Amino acid sequence: MSNQEQERLKRLREKQLQARDPLVKQRQFQHSSSVKERRMRKPFSLSKAWKDIPHIIKIPFYALMLGVIVVFVLPVFWDSPYAILVGAAITLIFILFGVILGNSLDMRDDIKNHLK
Repeated sequence: MSNQEQERLKRLREKQLQARDPLVKQRQFQHSSSVKERRMRKPFSLSKAWKDIPHIIKIPFYALMLGVIVVFVLPVFWDSPYAILVGAAITLIFILFGVILGNSLDMRDDIKNHLK
């Protein structure tokens, strides 16, 4: 046999031995568990949790808060029995605009992530 053939057989034998190594799975388990433990040791950050929420949820929430303010403030400035109904309609319009804006921001972020 040639030297190349002997080297190829030696590498094949080493690969087979590594494949049968029982410690490989144990090392993988230890690595994954240590990564999980490190992740759990990190302190919980409310600001990081808020950043993880998609825009399609956050923006309509902001719009809802703004709409509730409008519902309470509008009857003070406009003395009409329809003031609360108009405030509720404005709130729904704000929420609809928030959903559209949040979806577009999420799509923009997805496009940026896929281009990387």
